Amino acid sequence: MNASMRYWGIVPAAGSGSRMQQKIPKQYLPLLASTVLDTTLQRLKSLDLFEKILVPLSPEDTRWNESISSADNLFLTVVGGSKRSYSVVAAIEALTGVADEQDWVLVHDSARPCFPTGDIRSMISLLSEHPVGGLMAVPISDTVKQVNDGAVVSGTLNRKALWRAQTPQMFRYGLLKKALEQAHEERFDMTDEASAIELFGLKPAVVKGSEANIKITFPEDLLLAEFYLEKLSGE
Repeated sequence: MNASMRYWGIVPAAGSGSRMQQKIPKQYLPLLASTVLDTTLQRLKSLDLFEKILVPLSPEDTRWNESISSADNLFLTVVGGSKRSYSVVAAIEALTGVADEQDWVLVHDSARPCFPTGDIRSMISLLSEHPVGGLMAVPISDTVKQVNDGAVVSGTLNRKALWRAQTPQMFRYGLLKKALEQAHEERFDMTDEASAIELFGLKPAVVKGSEANIKITFPEDLLLAEFYLEKLSGE
């Protein structure tokens, strides 16, 4: 890891998590002795890597001030948007005049608390000299079927070329800013930062991640997250 490089984190946390079927946003749901969001943020902090970690929040958020991380000056909040991409753009804009063009930005899902910290260190080592940047991902092991509107199989895809995208996704600040601006100008519906980089005409690298790095989406995922976190507790 190059000590002269600077790293900034962005953890979008403005979503409602409607698929969790809970009254409170999923990032504030209890997870072991903490919450989903605090677990994610404190694990990122343990890397001792970031200049700052920006946390885009919903304008209606009333729970952040109750979190452990709210008292830590490593974390800066910004007003997020109704979509993940709007929240990331808000954080990128907040870094204008603060981050340099060549600084690295790592965007990570608030609902992915179970990442092995060693995987992120490996990712940074592998991508620090890469001209584009890249993302954590895992190869698909299941057979993948393409299905038409009538719920009928129309084909079987070659899984050897298919990977499930995860986070963090790591790109230079200046490049990511330009790519996100173009994507919004073209009203491109992106679900991750790598999609914006691809639209910009570049090819992100893929770094193999861990199956433990799940995204908490449904109620049953909380139990799985607890299992993985207990296994990772010795890091």
